[in-house]
Amino acid sequence: MSVFTPVPETVLAQWLQNYAIGRLVELKGISAGVQNSNFFVTTTLGRYVLTLFEDMPRAELPYYLHLMAHLARHGLPVPAPIANRDNEYLGTLQGKPAVLVMRLQGTSDMTPDTDRCTRVGAMLAGLHLAGQSYGRRQTNPRGASWRSEAAQRVRDHLPEDERTLLDAELRFQATLDCEQLPAGAIHADLFRDNVLWDGEHIGGVIDFYFAGHDTWLFDLAVTVNDWCTEADGSLNRARYDALVQAYHAERPFTAAERAAWPGMLRAAALRFWLSRALDFHLPREGEMVLVKNPHEYRDILRLHIDVPAPPLPGQV
Repeated sequence: MSVFTPVPETVLAQWLQNYAIGRLVELKGISAGVQNSNFFVTTTLGRYVLTLFEDMPRAELPYYLHLMAHLARHGLPVPAPIANRDNEYLGTLQGKPAVLVMRLQGTSDMTPDTDRCTRVGAMLAGLHLAGQSYGRRQTNPRGASWRSEAAQRVRDHLPEDERTLLDAELRFQATLDCEQLPAGAIHADLFRDNVLWDGEHIGGVIDFYFAGHDTWLFDLAVTVNDWCTEADGSLNRARYDALVQAYHAERPFTAAERAAWPGMLRAAALRFWLSRALDFHLPREGEMVLVKNPHEYRDILRLHIDVPAPPLPGQV
């Protein structure tokens, strides 16, 4: 979340007249994140998050919004989108597609313990199972095709050792066969700052705007790479075991998933190394923009290559 497109309070106050959520009290930009313009909005009737979509095609946005509504109906702590008086989730503000969602309770925890990793693993499995009945389908926007294209865009901006690493990893990823892996709707960005804690319970899972249809194992790998790594990129075994075992208890892993796991952890690390490298070397202009260090995920990738992760539960 960032602010690329400012929204004056007078403009938002007028826009909110098409919603039944009261009058504007406070508008505050959110600096965390890197893709869209986001604001906290407080009205006389509640607290919400406003998102203006900077680059996403408007035609793709209903997938995300209806997925959030679907998961919220299934009892998951997901921010439900707010319909306007025309019964539409998606509007237009400052010339950009825009949506309001409920602001959930809680704060993120950047130093989670094993108990919180256990809750996240179980929640992610529940999200995957609930998503099975979601009728829309949209390919993961940061899937294999995007990774290949992004690599070509950023390659010439990298030092020689990173170009060598990137080329070798792309060759390795091309050998992976994911056809037999269970798949469905995934969050695809379940980092620690996208989970809100209300006491010991998960109060919210936010930022679904990288969601799509892909293997569930990829989603788990994205989550493990953030929640279970140390500052040097190495895995914390206690947090790792807690998260993957909790997931397995809700949705047992298949033999194909256990075999694909080391390569999937590398694919997930590659995805975020590439996106951060693009933001770093080819930045966009914005009023409040957070650019994250790409070296973190470069190092995680290198460690997964050198030291494969422990097997998933169920390994014979």
